[in-house]
This record gives sequence, structure tokens and C-alpha cells, in this order.
Amino acid sequence: MTDPASMIGARLREIRTNLNISLEDASKITGVSKPMLGQIERGQSAPTVTTLWKIAAGLKIPLSSFLRERQPEYAVIRITGEEAVAEDSGRMRAYPVFPYDPIKSTEVFFIEFDAGCAHSSEKHNDGVEEYVIVLSGKLQLVINGKEVVIGEKEAVRFRADIPHEYNDPFPEKCTALNVIFYPNR
Repeated sequence: MTDPASMIGARLREIRTNLNISLEDASKITGVSKPMLGQIERGQSAPTVTTLWKIAAGLKIPLSSFLRERQPEYAVIRITGEEAVAEDSGRMRAYPVFPYDPIKSTEVFFIEFDAGCAHSSEKHNDGVEEYVIVLSGKLQLVINGKEVVIGEKEAVRFRADIPHEYNDPFPEKCTALNVIFYPNR
């Protein structure tokens, strides 16, 4: 089992590197001294919960980010019907491919839209964006009252902090990938 101080230090270094900030910048953002951050990253100091809270709050990440093991280099996901979230009397099925990740601020779904499907989505929080990539069939989106039709091998990006709809008024089923980006605040 990994030493908790080493694990926290490695996660802090990984998070800071992913955010592309120096130790000095991290110190300014978090209010934790640069030498202390360096000691934590090297596993030479086990931070208190108060210190971890300051770091997490400053970097705008969940405290639990420091307690997770490093993710593997790759993950193969099998999409099964048991995981689907159904809408519109089962005519729309959303399968979580990669659930929400607070560090990456994204989640990914594989969605099936049966012919005749009509799904309205409430607006999301400010700054949220959606990316929809149609794999097969055609999809009609209504984004803030404007109709957009995208076909196979086409994609659309839109602000999801406005009302939007997913419709399949076409005779064939549509499959798509949906990536939702939540900005860090």
C-alpha cells in the first residue's frame, strides 16, 4: 500500500502539472507557502486536513482529489443496457461512458435516439458546453429556439446554459456521443 503522504504529494504534483501552474503560482493561489507545497509534493510532509482544504479551495478542486490513486494509462469501457438512463418513454437512452470527473470537468455519454424521440433539456449552469457527435442517423437539435440538423460524422458544439432539445423526427435511429464540459469556478 502506498504511503498516504507520498500519495497526496504525487496527486498534488499531478494536479498542479495538469493545471500548468508553478509551485510559486500554487502558493499564491492557495495561501500555502511554496516550501510547504514542495515538501508535500516530495512526500516529506503529511499535510493537515486544514492545509489540504486550503490547497483544494485555492485550486478549485474537491478535497477527495488528493485521496484517489492515480488513474491507469487507459480504460476500456463496455456500454451495456443495464447502465442506461431512459427518457421519452424509453425512446432516448443515455449510457454513461465516462462519468463526471471533477478534475477534468467533463462527462461523456453514448446516446441512442429512436425514431420519433423528443427530449427537452433544461438549461445547465452558466458556462456549461455540450459537444454532440452523430455516429449514425440524423439528429435535430433545437438550441435556444433555433433548429440545427446534424448527420452522420457531423458534430456540433453549443452553450448548454440555454434551453435545448434533442429530437429524432427521422425514420431511422440515431446514435451519438455527448460530451458535457463543466467549467471550473
